[in-house]
Amino acid sequence: MATTSVLAGKTGPFRADQVGSLLRSAPLKEARAARAAGRIDADALREVENREIEALIAKQESIGLKGITDGEYRRSWWHYDFLWQLDGIERVELDQGIQFAGVQTKAEAPRVVGKIGFSSHPFVEHFKFLKAHTRETPKMTIPSPSMLHYRGGRKLINMGLYPNMDDYYRDLGEAYRKAVNALYDAGCRYLQLDDVSFAYLCDPEQKKMLADRGDDPDHQAVIYAGMVEAAINDRPRDMTVTMHLCRGNFRSTFVASGGYEPIAELLFNAMPVDAYFMEWDTERAGGFEPLRFLPKGKAVVLGLVTSKSGVLEKKDDIRRRIEEASRHAPIEQLCLSAQCGFASTEEGNVLAEDEQWRKLEMIVDIARDTWE
Repeated sequence: MATTSVLAGKTGPFRADQVGSLLRSAPLKEARAARAAGRIDADALREVENREIEALIAKQESIGLKGITDGEYRRSWWHYDFLWQLDGIERVELDQGIQFAGVQTKAEAPRVVGKIGFSSHPFVEHFKFLKAHTRETPKMTIPSPSMLHYRGGRKLINMGLYPNMDDYYRDLGEAYRKAVNALYDAGCRYLQLDDVSFAYLCDPEQKKMLADRGDDPDHQAVIYAGMVEAAINDRPRDMTVTMHLCRGNFRSTFVASGGYEPIAELLFNAMPVDAYFMEWDTERAGGFEPLRFLPKGKAVVLGLVTSKSGVLEKKDDIRRRIEEASRHAPIEQLCLSAQCGFASTEEGNVLAEDEQWRKLEMIVDIARDTWE
């Protein structure tokens, strides 16, 4: 596979790419359980994490991936572990977790208890370790700024601190701007913002949920886009920023349904990101027609291979779907990946590690055949 990005002058995305999270290894799971039970200390857990991440990096490189992640091995959640470490945020226990299709997550969340800011963050050191141990392009994933608002809304914000929500959105965007710059200074040139809000806003039930709690679902996407713009608009030009759009991924279940049509024009033309990782692994995602809004100079990574099942797709089926997508956007602006990570939380999806690797190997093979 070629090592260059599909976008001229950028680092990533690659023809064969990945969203980021990977199934946690057995030694890592054992170490995290031991740490939670108080049988080992933080340093001992870090030693296991380091060793398992090094092996994970080597495995990704060996199958031909060019954008390498740490599998989110140091996290329990894809988003909360980042948000908890921002200034003004604390972890709180809730009465219930996030409701997915037939299953709930752990009942915990971030709460805003002080002015939001960014002074330092452990994810910067996590990235430095990744960068020091890969020969390819290290890719960092963090949640989009909307993720500190979408799940809980006002009820998880101390409104005495933020009686005016415009101030809240401004501070959050500025904190993210500092985080992005800190990652850039650490050597990050391939950053991904993970987001569920934009895809969820294509689901009538999710829009009703927002309206019922007092938010304007038709305007919320504009607000979230504004925070993303504040976070990345002044980034150095040699830093690629992508966005992953997800409809929910916990233990192979989901939350939302609906095609991208309602948000496509805003997403592709008002959002200052370079590329988009988008789910199209089931009919819940709708058709490829929204790709007609994709402008020149941007790319879409087609999430056609599901991470929710170990059943391996047929290569010809994936090739036909790439061809179908290319009727709505130039194939030169398209890439291929799984629709989401394989372990958005530490519990992981319902498939085996060897099934995960077979899917990633297939993505590399199909991309090589399609674009080279």
